[in-house]
Amino acid sequence: MAEQKMQMPSSGGGLVRYYDEYKTKIEISPKTVVGMIIVVILVEILLHTMG
Repeated sequence: MAEQKMQMPSSGGGLVRYYDEYKTKIEISPKTVVGMIIVVILVEILLHTMG
């Protein structure tokens, strides 16, 4: 019978690193996102109370 050989992972220890940086054309600050969420919540409350 053939012997089964055991292979060890490469010298990286199985870790994978990705150095690609992805830049988007649209950048939104966290403050803008929080503001938009607050506006949506207020609109939801307004619509709920009116109808």
